[in-house]
Amino acid sequence: MTALELQNVERVYRQGEAELVVLRNANLTVRPGEMVALVAPSGTGKSTLLHCAGLLEKPDGGEVLVGGMPTRTLSDKDRTRLRRTELGFVYQFHHLLPELTAVENVMMPQIIAGLDRATARARASEILGFIGLGPRLDHQPGELSGGEQQRVAIARAVVNAPRLLLADEPTGNLDPATSDHVFTMLMSIVKQSRLAGLVATHNLDLARRMDRRVTIRDGKIEEMD
Repeated sequence: MTALELQNVERVYRQGEAELVVLRNANLTVRPGEMVALVAPSGTGKSTLLHCAGLLEKPDGGEVLVGGMPTRTLSDKDRTRLRRTELGFVYQFHHLLPELTAVENVMMPQIIAGLDRATARARASEILGFIGLGPRLDHQPGELSGGEQQRVAIARAVVNAPRLLLADEPTGNLDPATSDHVFTMLMSIVKQSRLAGLVATHNLDLARRMDRRVTIRDGKIEEMD
């Protein structure tokens, strides 16, 4: 079964009588355990593609399937539930809650999902330990380095064992050495947990380390060499 499948997805923005076609018959499949790099210039639709894949925007045509489930006709409530249980998001900026500690930030999505605090803390501590932040559990984001903050954000994204991880320039705000370290950790999580990853990046060196590379050209998704 695929983790993510886009079938002939269309996305058009309208302003008055003007139309901007961003995605046109866009097709993409991402399988469990696979990391796919999305490499394209700014303004070509990378964010729109991630938003449609992440059920944050509804396509104007075509279908987005998550774990084989069609999503276009789902209610807003069901789309929200699916995002919470099946999808994880990582952005260029970590968006951690500054008043919470690292472990509390990672506990938050679990508590929202209905887990008790003790279980959520145990699971959060385990995953933070796995990515080398065991000694930093009770530090607030302001006490962590940029790379450490982004690792906490990744832990928060995967702690509920999603089917699909969507990342938008997850290392774009980091220096090269820290970027490499964070990416290596991200790839390890994807491979060991068999979740699927779709990662938008301008970093061609990181893109070459992923399983496949795709780009957007004239609204369509094309495989890269």
